[in-house]
Amino acid sequence: MALLTQTNEQYYAGSQLFTVPAASTQTTFDWTGGGDIGTNLIGTVAGVSNTNFEVYIDNVLQTEGSGAGKYELSTTIPNRVILGTAATAGQVIKILLKNIREGQWNNKNTYAYIKLVDVINNFMVAYVGMDKLIPRCKRSDVVFHAKRGLQEFSYDTLKSIKSQELTIPPSLSVIIPQDYVNYVQMSRIDDLGVKHIIYPTTLTSNPYEVPVQDSAGVPTQNDLGENLEGASVTEERWKTANQNNLNGVYDSEMLNAGVYNYYWYDFNYGRRYGLDPETSQANGWFTINEREGKFSFSSNLNGQLIILEYISDGLSIDYDMRIPKMAEEAIYMHILYNILAGRANVPEYVVARYKKERRAALRNAKIRLSDIKLEEFTQVMRGKSKWIKH
Repeated sequence: MALLTQTNEQYYAGSQLFTVPAASTQTTFDWTGGGDIGTNLIGTVAGVSNTNFEVYIDNVLQTEGSGAGKYELSTTIPNRVILGTAATAGQVIKILLKNIREGQWNNKNTYAYIKLVDVINNFMVAYVGMDKLIPRCKRSDVVFHAKRGLQEFSYDTLKSIKSQELTIPPSLSVIIPQDYVNYVQMSRIDDLGVKHIIYPTTLTSNPYEVPVQDSAGVPTQNDLGENLEGASVTEERWKTANQNNLNGVYDSEMLNAGVYNYYWYDFNYGRRYGLDPETSQANGWFTINEREGKFSFSSNLNGQLIILEYISDGLSIDYDMRIPKMAEEAIYMHILYNILAGRANVPEYVVARYKKERRAALRNAKIRLSDIKLEEFTQVMRGKSKWIKH
């Protein structure tokens, strides 16, 4: 009945050891850790491993493949490693997860979450059946509402913020992530590793269509009757714009100017009242180019390191399809309410009751996941209690 299925070695070291018994040989070894070992992580590339694990015999790395002196993953039994040459008595075989996302990274910090498939199984046991709230229900219905609940919770309840570290290329644009739903924050990283927020701009925009016009201004079409697309002049002008003409930075030393340095006191003292915050900063700007599926940046960010933080819907890959245990009750109530609300002949007072139950469970989940600690709150209040004089 215990929930932990890994040994300390499997969790912390990402490995599992096997010692071949005396007077025997052994060719198969079963990984019993929490995560699965597998293949097809990067597709088939000649000479490149596509597994998330390695095999050692007496601390000597073995070669992946089929045949004598090699190892391979069983195609019929999950998590089973097969040696091409049997290990002999006393030899120590080690299965080690690689230090990659699909290996050791995904093997860590899994206890705080419950897989969506386990949520569905638990719901079928607890709420569906004779003398229960839902006498009959297709599993596909539960799967649908569980996925919809995960999507809705991912937007504003769950800790589902993802991030990417990117470098702005000379094209001044980066492709929107594959599982992107909405951005949270864009930041430039300085030489100290400190984030400086990059704000979206209203100074320019990315046109969704750029039809090629004739001399009379009428869009022209190709042989299929579709409008011909040209290059955006607006985007080209924005790429080549000198950002100092927009933010007022007229000296290179002003880029890193503090509030109370010489330039501020001598030239800008008393002159910043009424400035537009959008243009009164040197961190640059970005826009979302829906036409090309990219983020576009101002020219002063060329070559800069940025952090893109965004939210997804939790359904993009299997690893993301999990629920924090602090929100487990909320997802059960979400599924229960939506199934009851979508059925005929269910008394209205029953639907209203579980609508309240869902709202209460969701509120509790938000409070739990807000991660407010008393010590952090105290530290903020201490910082607010100072009298700063100039």
